[in-house]
Amino acid sequence: MSQEPLIYVDGKFVEKSKAVVSVFDHGLLYGDGVFEGIRAYNGSVFRLVDHVNRLYDSAKSIRLKIPLTKHEMTEAVLETLRKNQLRDSYIRLVVTRGVGDLGVDPALCKNPTIFIIAEPMASALGPRDPKVVKMIVSSYRRDAVDATTHEIKSLNYMNSIMAKMEANSAGANDAILLDHRGFVSEGSVTNLFLVKDGRIATPSSAAGILHGITRDRIVRLCSDLGLDVAQRDITPFELSTADEVFLVGTKSEILSVGSISGAQVGSGGVGPTTKRLYQEFSKLVLRPEEGTPVYEAERVSA
Repeated sequence: MSQEPLIYVDGKFVEKSKAVVSVFDHGLLYGDGVFEGIRAYNGSVFRLVDHVNRLYDSAKSIRLKIPLTKHEMTEAVLETLRKNQLRDSYIRLVVTRGVGDLGVDPALCKNPTIFIIAEPMASALGPRDPKVVKMIVSSYRRDAVDATTHEIKSLNYMNSIMAKMEANSAGANDAILLDHRGFVSEGSVTNLFLVKDGRIATPSSAAGILHGITRDRIVRLCSDLGLDVAQRDITPFELSTADEVFLVGTKSEILSVGSISGAQVGSGGVGPTTKRLYQEFSKLVLRPEEGTPVYEAERVSA
C-alpha cells in the first residue's frame, strides 16, 4: 500500500486524508487569504523567490501578517517536496486569515492558517507544439483595481469562476475577461499576449491583471530574443485581428489560442512566435539559475 501524500499544515506534516481546516476559518467562510501556485521542474522550484515575494506582497495588501519569515516559508515549500519525494510538481501554498467567528471582522482571527500541497505534475513543455485552446470573451468584467483587484492573488476567485462557467456553457476551454473600461485584461487564470505584424503586446497593470511570474519571465525572454513587448491597453478589436494570441501561467505554461468567440485567430493553430517562445521557455525552466534546488546534494552543486 502506497503512502498517502503529506500536506504541510501549520508547521506539521499530516496525511492527505487528515489535512483539514476549521469550518470557522475565514479563508473558507469569506475567501480571506492569499495563495501561490508554483511549479517544480526536475528537482528545482521555478522562480520560488519571486513567488514567495508576491505572496508576501499580496498579504501586505490585505493586512495579513504571515507568521513565518520568507526564508522559513521557502524552507517549508522545499521540505514539503522532500517529504513527498517529488521532483516535478505543482505546489499550492495558501495562507488564510485563520479561525474567527461568523462575522467578517478580520481582527477576530488571531492566528493565520498556512498549508502547502504538492502533487506530482509532469510538464507539458517539450519538443511538441503547445496545446491549442478555444476561448470566448466573457460578459463578466475583471474586477477593477480599486475593488477586489486581481493584483492581489487572493482566495476570492468568484470573478474567474463565473467567467469559466460561461466558457463551459459555450463549449470553450476558457474565457478572456475585459476590464471595467472595456480593454482586454487576462484569461480567468492566465495572462495574455498577442502578436500582430511581428510585434508583441500584453495588457498593462491598468487592466487589473495579476502580475504573473510566468508573464514577467516571458517578457524578459522576449527581450533576450530581441523581441519587443509593449505593455499597454489592448482593445477587443486588436484581439480579434491579431495574428497570434497566447496565454501563459504557472500551471498552464504556454497555450496557443486557436479561436475567440468562434472566430479563428491567425491560422487557427500555433503561430511562429508562440512556437518559438514555447521552445525557448521549455529550455529556460530547466536552467539552474531559474530555480531553487529542492535536494541538498543538488543545492550544493548548483
